[in-house]
Amino acid sequence: MRVLVTEPLAAAGLMRLREQVEADEKFELGAEELLEVINSYDALIIRSATQVDQKLLEHASKLKVVGRAGIGLDNVDVDACTRRGIVVVNAPQSNVLSAAEHTFALMLAQARNVPQAHASLIKGSWARERYQGVELHAKTLGIVGLGRVGTLVAQRATAFGMRLVAYDPYISQTRAAQVGVEMLTSVQEVVERADFLTIHLPRTKETIGIISAKELAWAKPGLRIINTARGGLIDENALADAIEQGQISGAAIDVFEDEPVTDHRLFDLPEVVVTPHLGASTQEAQDKAGTAIAEQVLLALRGEFAPYAVNLEVGPDIPEAVRAFLGLAARLGRVAVALAGSGVDCLRFEYYGRIAEHDTRALTLAGLRGAFSAVVHEPVTFVNAPLIARDRGVSVEEWRSSESHDYVNLVEVHALCRNEEVSVAGVLVGKRNDERLVRAYGYELDTAFSPIMVMFRYEDRPGIVGIVGGLMGRARVNIASMQVARLSEGGEALMTMSVDSPIPDGVLDEIVAQAKMRDARLIVLGPADLK
Repeated sequence: MRVLVTEPLAAAGLMRLREQVEADEKFELGAEELLEVINSYDALIIRSATQVDQKLLEHASKLKVVGRAGIGLDNVDVDACTRRGIVVVNAPQSNVLSAAEHTFALMLAQARNVPQAHASLIKGSWARERYQGVELHAKTLGIVGLGRVGTLVAQRATAFGMRLVAYDPYISQTRAAQVGVEMLTSVQEVVERADFLTIHLPRTKETIGIISAKELAWAKPGLRIINTARGGLIDENALADAIEQGQISGAAIDVFEDEPVTDHRLFDLPEVVVTPHLGASTQEAQDKAGTAIAEQVLLALRGEFAPYAVNLEVGPDIPEAVRAFLGLAARLGRVAVALAGSGVDCLRFEYYGRIAEHDTRALTLAGLRGAFSAVVHEPVTFVNAPLIARDRGVSVEEWRSSESHDYVNLVEVHALCRNEEVSVAGVLVGKRNDERLVRAYGYELDTAFSPIMVMFRYEDRPGIVGIVGGLMGRARVNIASMQVARLSEGGEALMTMSVDSPIPDGVLDEIVAQAKMRDARLIVLGPADLK
């Protein structure tokens, strides 16, 4: 077996590989040179620079494993690898501690003007008065995204005597209480209350620009912002504007929308501390990543179970009757948490009818994968989904009954929150096993899943459909389908709607206000949910 390593790997990892396989280090390969040699290798280990795309895979007939020595997989076409039977593994826990510590390093550096004062002093200026800073003690730290890194940051902030508030709709109140964090219901609330703001989210369609000019306008005077997660989560031009106008006191940024970057508006602002994506750049993180990815690649090459395989199939021994429901379970998990909104304490998966006669654990894993796929840094797999649920304080239950009065088979997912229980149910219909959503919030439905869906709850009365259609039309959003369900005339009703394009910010809020609705929930089904 031969392994190609195209970017620097810790010596410990390389040594571990060479105990069992032939490992070649070739760091200077260009894209065309890589195409020429890749056919000789069974495994490829990369970091963030090497692009594993369709073109490369077409030249890699022997390739069995791609290993990413880190978390992100932006440079790997995972779907293309999966279609070719290539296992993709990563090292999702290797740099979480380093990322959390770098967050604090930047926070302290920005608060105390450390880089600016250092640069001034070595140039011969003793400017104590110019570089007066602020303390962290008794300040409020706002955390957007309370996953592994966010939790580590929260724990360290407690030691500094900081007050903690956070927004993460997929963290239970119980878990938040354990960490000592007050959970808020929106990014706006966090921005309004925080003295320091740190972001720890994956980069997805939903999170790009989550801190925009609108959020910055809500900021508490004196807010300082830190980002060590992903570039693009903050609108960088809007941030520069806000600092120049005095709305934001400063920022510390480790990641940028376009990398590498050596010329940027933020670099010219004295209130900003910047580093070149150093969150994982510690000796310990590199050693962990190198060793972890070596172990994962060796396991996959031997055909053994690789815990961090991001495209791992549940297994060939799953009955076909169960396998057919995997996609439905994933979609239902995603829809359930989207409707629940925030503070999910428990996810309960219920199976009714003939399907309940089989082992349904794979379906529960698929449901968890769908529930968390859009909200965590690392790719969610059938392997790590239960661990992610546990880390976020979400308990998981499974229940089966061979009796199903309405359908031959029914899958139902309950998201239990402190204030509400949300349930959704789905079935497969027809010879092609089309997936249908047949129940939500207790209302009976019959609707297909689509990439962008909205559910409105409101008091049943004339004119509501017209208001929704009019405002969607004004926003140039085409409605693909619409269904209204109600329990009684004049009671509360549920409108389920699919649209053809993203809904601009503020449109749903305007609909809710004009139609005097109870609420509106946007459901975006990403690639992991639509498989």
